[in-house]
Amino acid sequence: MSENVAALRSGFPSRSSLLSLVAVAALLSACQRQVDAPPPEIRPVRAITVAKLAAGSTVTMTGTVQAQTEINQSFRIDGRLIERTVDIGDSVKPGQLIARLDPQNEESGLQAARAQLAAARAQLVEARNNFTRMSDLVVEDAVSRAQYEQAEALRTTAEAQVEAAQSQVNLAQNRLSYTRLTSDVAGVVTARGPQPGEVVSAGRMIIQVAREGARDAVFDVPGQVKDSAPKNPEVTVALSDNPKVTAAGRVREVSPRADPVTGTFAVRVRLIDPPAAMRLGSTVSGRMKLDAAAGIELPAAALVRADGKTAVWVFDRQSGTVSLRNIAIGNADARSVRVTSGLNPGDVVVTAGAQALRPGQKVRLLEGQS
Repeated sequence: MSENVAALRSGFPSRSSLLSLVAVAALLSACQRQVDAPPPEIRPVRAITVAKLAAGSTVTMTGTVQAQTEINQSFRIDGRLIERTVDIGDSVKPGQLIARLDPQNEESGLQAARAQLAAARAQLVEARNNFTRMSDLVVEDAVSRAQYEQAEALRTTAEAQVEAAQSQVNLAQNRLSYTRLTSDVAGVVTARGPQPGEVVSAGRMIIQVAREGARDAVFDVPGQVKDSAPKNPEVTVALSDNPKVTAAGRVREVSPRADPVTGTFAVRVRLIDPPAAMRLGSTVSGRMKLDAAAGIELPAAALVRADGKTAVWVFDRQSGTVSLRNIAIGNADARSVRVTSGLNPGDVVVTAGAQALRPGQKVRLLEGQS
């Protein structure tokens, strides 16, 4: 100790003094690193506040007026389209000419079939005359029985050939008639297919006709609303540009499969005595009263698997942390799921970033989130 004091007084520290100073500096550095440790990460997430529709609430949907039945008019045979007499918006009647194919091949086929029929008929006349002669000669024993039977067989064969040739003529006549397409319904043309000059195949749509009479209002409905609708709901339909023009409707058809892009279901509502102003293609709104509470619907991205069960991350507003909560789900598709139990209105559920969370982790709701 006295050596250290003496060294300090002389201005030159000893070796032991230097070692003591280094140890003190290292200790202070370690303490400084502990103090400067970064705070725990606060992960930003997106979330929604759980809510469900009240029982008996009314929903409004937007759709269009469409014909209850739309029929594609097409040719029965292949050919080159040379004429189409109607266009979109035109009215058609049963029996009205719609389009024509080039009839040259069918006309040639009909001529060939008629020529074969004429040849078969000539052979039949010859066979019948020969059979008549053989019938007289066999009575007089001028010809053998075998020759008589051969003449009879030739007559029968000639008759069958005439019937076959006649059938070919009928087929050729039908094919020629198929080059003319006539409407079998009354309605309005809503779509058209190929242009004159194109070669079309049998069954290809030439025009689409919306049949006159019954009309539907078609709506794209979310699964949440579809599941909450009563069995036979009444729908009030009104024109979007003139809400005073209304009509009552009944659900006629509900698509069993959701649209792969929108995730909605097509619902066709039959309009009861619609006014003339509700023309085909008009935009309408439909109001329907729900039968019961719609339940809770979440995006499919909010779900996680925990211990083999379905769960979601629930945000605690007071602590700013998240915790796992098991839930039970009902109807589901690629975009959303319906929660049947495990959540309550007002719960805040993480919908984006759920796969990177841990219990008790602090999170920060992104701007605009509840």
